[in-house]
Amino acid sequence: MWLTWRVAMEQALYGENGFYLRERPSGHFRTSVGTSPVFAEAVLRRLVAVDDALGNPPVVDLVDVGAGEGELAAGVLAAAPPGLRERLRVTGVDLASRPLSLPAEIRWARAVPGGVRGLVIANEWLDNVPLDVAEQTADGPRLVLVDPASGAERLGDSPCDADLAWLARWWPMRSPGERAEIGRPRDEAWASVIVRLAAGEAVAIDYAHFLAGRPPYGTLTGYRDGSLVPPVPDGSCDITAHVALDACAAAGERAGGTGARDAGAEATAGAGGVGDIGDAEGIGGVGGAEGVGGAGGVVTTLTTQRRALLDLGVTGTRPPVELARADPRGYLQALTRASQEAELIATGGLGDFGWLVQSRL
Repeated sequence: MWLTWRVAMEQALYGENGFYLRERPSGHFRTSVGTSPVFAEAVLRRLVAVDDALGNPPVVDLVDVGAGEGELAAGVLAAAPPGLRERLRVTGVDLASRPLSLPAEIRWARAVPGGVRGLVIANEWLDNVPLDVAEQTADGPRLVLVDPASGAERLGDSPCDADLAWLARWWPMRSPGERAEIGRPRDEAWASVIVRLAAGEAVAIDYAHFLAGRPPYGTLTGYRDGSLVPPVPDGSCDITAHVALDACAAAGERAGGTGARDAGAEATAGAGGVGDIGDAEGIGGVGGAEGVGGAGGVVTTLTTQRRALLDLGVTGTRPPVELARADPRGYLQALTRASQEAELIATGGLGDFGWLVQSRL
């Protein structure tokens, strides 16, 4: 049976007995959330800044999209000071069942609520939104089809007009054999989040690439038990591809200009957006890690995790050696903290993740 990669990913990850409905993500790959409590503390500092910018309203939202095991939402809630915690409305959004150990105060939903006022965090979510793969031929782009059982591939028809337009704008292929991952579903997913942001900030954090440096053969890969594996869409492994974060940024800006802040609308974090989330497309030319712009009622910043966390006080600075003599236990604690921070901002590692920040404040 030959399927497009988008359909195959949806079935493998979010279909009946799909990978993300069956497995605990922490058993297969390591994320910033799972490294230490430092990441949740940094998100809390971002939340406090948003809360202050909104004038400390009676209710402030924290929405964790692609919440998985709920570790980030629980970590922020636990670290929140009393004056914030009593006003904090935390929602974890995921197709997987609510984790049994999750604090009762945290809501669990399959959909991003409408009318969010506060902070939305989507950490390593967009890379699992299913998408199609195209290969350039002498006659133009063709969809790549895959056999879900074996991972074998062959070429299919030309992409639809909307996908061809996306490729021309965001991932032009120049030579036969080059491949592109058609990120239009990710644009749509992110746009639907921005539509539901009434006031505050939305942050997408992920493996990313930009127009000036798209990988010529794509990034599609699999993870299982902590190791890279071939991306066979049979439900036995995670399947991921890096995110064209500049395209998502432009889609968010257009969505931010619609004024459609429907308090009753919802965006599903599941198959197809992470499967069923919204519609949009197309900032362009953001050539690398840093960029700031604004359009359509939202202000956009594209940066790296290293830069974003440095701005939030995560520096990885080692304690002075003198502390080891004066307070050996304190020194070891500070050294452990410095190591945890350093991992989150490491160049060539987690520090290279892209951060897309879109604000409506």
